[in-house]
Amino acid sequence: MSTASTHIAHPPLEGLARLWGTIALSAATFMNVLDSSIANVSLPAIAGDLGVSPNQGTWVITSFGVANAISLPLTGWLSQRFGQVRLFVASVLLFVLTSWMCGLAPNMGTLIAFRAMQGFVAGPMMPLAQSLLLSSYPPALAGMAMALWAMTTLVAPVMGPLLGGWITDHINWSWIFYINIPVGILAGFITWTIFHKRESARRSLPIDSTGLALLVIAVGSLQIMLDRGHEVDWFHSAEVVTLAIVSAIGFAFALAI
Repeated sequence: MSTASTHIAHPPLEGLARLWGTIALSAATFMNVLDSSIANVSLPAIAGDLGVSPNQGTWVITSFGVANAISLPLTGWLSQRFGQVRLFVASVLLFVLTSWMCGLAPNMGTLIAFRAMQGFVAGPMMPLAQSLLLSSYPPALAGMAMALWAMTTLVAPVMGPLLGGWITDHINWSWIFYINIPVGILAGFITWTIFHKRESARRSLPIDSTGLALLVIAVGSLQIMLDRGHEVDWFHSAEVVTLAIVSAIGFAFALAI
């Protein structure tokens, strides 16, 4: 049953509203993409500080990527259930919360768990940022809007290791997570202020739990395989072969049902 009677096609934003909306959406995207790489160069410091081996420390990266990939298929259903603006702002604020929790983590197990939570709530942010950004511009300027947004996804992975290394050397590795807090709060506040009256239609749709579970298994296995492959010599490893088989079977059954 629909929780919103009709879908309203909102007109494009203009002036400062469009400018600040673009900045907020781009900042949230930048923060998201940055966190996929900012911890890479900090792993030795994190592992040493928490008393684990560097190999165990790599799960700080893997857990984020796997959880992020798993939550992506849920974005469409969640956005129709709760609305694009609500879901985006909630994702940003939960990302801020989990970033704070990552910085406070007392041991590696806790950090990995919080990173997985961070990756999961980050999943909907990028597709929703694209959708909200496109709704802010007239069709003639859609290409320019996406070019501006794409710049953040290109610059962030390059900035991540540089910023992460500097913060770890000059401050403390915890701050690679704490820096998300002011950025996320501002991005969430500005986005809600500008877009909350432009909420998308909401509908209570059933969810294919079996298909979703298979897709989660397939995507999760694929992401772990890609993250772990270079460490265990790819298909010379039984672990990678097993993950590849599980992923292929999961995708096959998810598409078949």
